[in-house]
Amino acid sequence: MKTTYCFLLASAFALTGCGSPEFFPAHKASGVNPDTHLVLTFDSAPTVGDSGFIRIFDAETGEAVDSLDLSLPAGPVESRTYGPECDYTKIPYDYSRSFMATNRNTLPGTPSGTAEPTPRDMQLTIIGGFTDGFHFHPVLVRGNSAVIYPHNNLLEYGRSYYVTIDDGAIVCGDFDGLEAGEWSFSTRADGPADPRRLTVNCDGSGDFNTVQGALDAVPDFCADTTWISVAPGDYEEIVYARNKTNVVICGAGPDRTHVHYANNEVFNPHPVNVKTNERPGTFPSRRAAFALDNCSDIVLQDISIATDLKGQAEGLLLNGERIALYNVRITGSGDALQANGTVYMEDCEVIGDGDTILGRGSLFAWRSRFYNSGGPFSWVRNVSPAHGDIFVECHFEGLPDAPADFGRTKHNHGSDYPDAEFVVIDCTVRHFNPLGWSEIGCESAKMLEYDTRDADTGEPADISGRHPWSRQLDPEKDAALINAYRDPAFVLDGWTPERRLAARK
Repeated sequence: MKTTYCFLLASAFALTGCGSPEFFPAHKASGVNPDTHLVLTFDSAPTVGDSGFIRIFDAETGEAVDSLDLSLPAGPVESRTYGPECDYTKIPYDYSRSFMATNRNTLPGTPSGTAEPTPRDMQLTIIGGFTDGFHFHPVLVRGNSAVIYPHNNLLEYGRSYYVTIDDGAIVCGDFDGLEAGEWSFSTRADGPADPRRLTVNCDGSGDFNTVQGALDAVPDFCADTTWISVAPGDYEEIVYARNKTNVVICGAGPDRTHVHYANNEVFNPHPVNVKTNERPGTFPSRRAAFALDNCSDIVLQDISIATDLKGQAEGLLLNGERIALYNVRITGSGDALQANGTVYMEDCEVIGDGDTILGRGSLFAWRSRFYNSGGPFSWVRNVSPAHGDIFVECHFEGLPDAPADFGRTKHNHGSDYPDAEFVVIDCTVRHFNPLGWSEIGCESAKMLEYDTRDADTGEPADISGRHPWSRQLDPEKDAALINAYRDPAFVLDGWTPERRLAARK
């Protein structure tokens, strides 16, 4: 895959030695977006020190507006042990807010819902108004570049800043840090000219450098449609947005626009006293690379989204209503995609392992492709009357030495799934378990299948060994039901999303 790595742009300049890096933004640059990353590019690969500070100062006041302490670890590296007092919240999580909490006005780690405060003994930043905070890497080394991640939302429009770096914070040859005046820049005078049409480009030429910056600019529950166009490039960032409505996020294609981050349940775990994921209204998850939380009427198209870690690590986590995905590639581990609410997928690709798709809501996938490394493709947890996961004209594929299956609905920590629904209509399979479903916890679950075919031969798949609690739909007796499942509105609570595949191709 050919990708533009915007944090390596400075390497195009002539370097005078490891101790004299090139800067992005350039020294004395103007018109810089406030959500920019800071990049130093050397003539050999730097390393990140374990002490010292990287600070950003307001050039007019001399005030330090941001400080990164390199002595703090980025985040946990081992799983937590939870005690018996850890349980699901007894009341629905409260998403209401009277203002947008940021690192400028709120202390990261401030608890929301019924959570306890997040300890501040590791790197912590507020993203998308989630005050409990996310662990993050303050500096990432990519090739010969050290990419510095300031805390979100601290820089402002119309200001001038300078950067200082302590000796030893970034190590490369004779580089001994930066003092005041050696790296300065000024931000754009004001925000985007059209707040409903935003552009993102990690080289700084758009309205924003980051996807998160653009989403932060969208007002909560906005009635007007906001178009966010994301240019080709590599966007290494945690994306988390809540309370967003009527937003269309368009990349330049999944091979050209790539959003990703090394996030999972270990790195950003749920609070020590509150469980997450299992039930509607519980505490939000922070483990995904890209999460849309309590959002509705959202479109994601022509983009790839991935987590770079294994474990319980969604590439994309959706919690909301009427969220449509077109030509989106999702890569994750454990649960590559978590889909809660009503979600439509068309011409998408999901790559994962374990339970590739997890969710409590209704998912309709049409002409999409699903790949995993030998596990169930879904652990659906819908509750009646909501439908579960429905796949029409899709493809499922495991590995030659690790065949996959459609899914499971086993008993889980005191929860059963009597209403679980997983339906496949006119789909193809390759490297597939003859049992079809690895585990069905309740006989009342609807594990339904019609006209599954072998992807290589085109012949009907061998269904003679299917799980006894699954059911093959009859083309005559079940004709009305088969046709109903082919209709997204039947599955998605009356919502009829736009179909684009034929027109796009």
